[in-house]
Amino acid sequence: YPSMFKNEVIIEHYNYTGKLQENKYKEGLKPEAVVFLLVCLLIVLENAVVLLALWKNKKFHVPMYYLLGNLTLSDLLAGFTYMVNIITSGANTLSLTPVLWFLREGGVFIMLAASVISLLAIAIERHVTMVRMKPYQGDKQGRMFGLIGASWVLSVFLGVLPVLGWNCMGRLDQCSTVLPLYDKSYILVNITIFSAILLAIVVLYVRIFRIVKSNTQRLGSGPQRKGMYRKSQKYMALLKTVTIVLGVFIACWLPLFILLLLDFCCPAKSCQILFKADYFLGIAMFNSLLNPIIYTLTSKDMRRAILRLLCRHCLLTKDGQVKKIGMPFLDCSTTKTDAASHRLEGLETTVSSGNFTPSTIKAIYPRIPKT
Repeated sequence: YPSMFKNEVIIEHYNYTGKLQENKYKEGLKPEAVVFLLVCLLIVLENAVVLLALWKNKKFHVPMYYLLGNLTLSDLLAGFTYMVNIITSGANTLSLTPVLWFLREGGVFIMLAASVISLLAIAIERHVTMVRMKPYQGDKQGRMFGLIGASWVLSVFLGVLPVLGWNCMGRLDQCSTVLPLYDKSYILVNITIFSAILLAIVVLYVRIFRIVKSNTQRLGSGPQRKGMYRKSQKYMALLKTVTIVLGVFIACWLPLFILLLLDFCCPAKSCQILFKADYFLGIAMFNSLLNPIIYTLTSKDMRRAILRLLCRHCLLTKDGQVKKIGMPFLDCSTTKTDAASHRLEGLETTVSSGNFTPSTIKAIYPRIPKT
């Protein structure tokens, strides 16, 4: 396609949809764009810290946290693609060729798809784990890597469809106003897929909550099953974290989804709100900024790992006690009983990973003085 390398195509499509009437395509970066760039930089730094904490702490080298790490990676890359998008927007847009434009916008679609599918992978992993009520085991790593690999393959596939031919070049009446080279049907199909995935996640989480609630009541009835009861409670706390992540994702992206649905229905130049899409994307962008904060506030283990990475001295008070930082009502463990469960589960993880040492036993089972 020779037209794929002609920037006149960009000008033609933007003029048809009415976007060239805006001053943003005649000027450089506006002040709000600079603010968004700083937010994107913060997104990259935040998620890089979370990834580094997950990588350095062997306690997190289990399937569930690998999946959370995959979501964090997609947020980090989303921050980078947002930065590229902002820098190449405005007047710079008109100097792009269609191929470069598709790569710019496709990057955002790929990261959105990766985030949505990562949330689905987490929900699937949680559902299978809750149904079986078993701790993490080595045989789950195959399923975990399969979910991660499939999420990225599908995300890239959805993102490159326009550059492969599913676009509106040569059919201006089918063009989106928000994304003037994208076919409206492509955007509608993507929104439908993402909405179906989010609905599936909600259904899975409802099933998980019911399973865990019934198992917790059943296991709590017998004193010999207190260990499994504590583990069930811990799973429920971790489930609370990913449920909050899902809720924030929907709250941040729903306005943009609604705008894109409106874009499908509105003829060119008929809906003025479509020319304000940058602000809707800005709201969606904050999702990648909030996720690391959610991990830190809701998980005591994650909070300690991140604080240990950034400032080891921030963890301890003058008398040697661990500081309480965050939201106690959201913590994964808030009692001595749960703390013991954390240590026992840490031993299981250490043994299964092959990093078992006598010092681990001493830490969990202290020496009993002779009488």
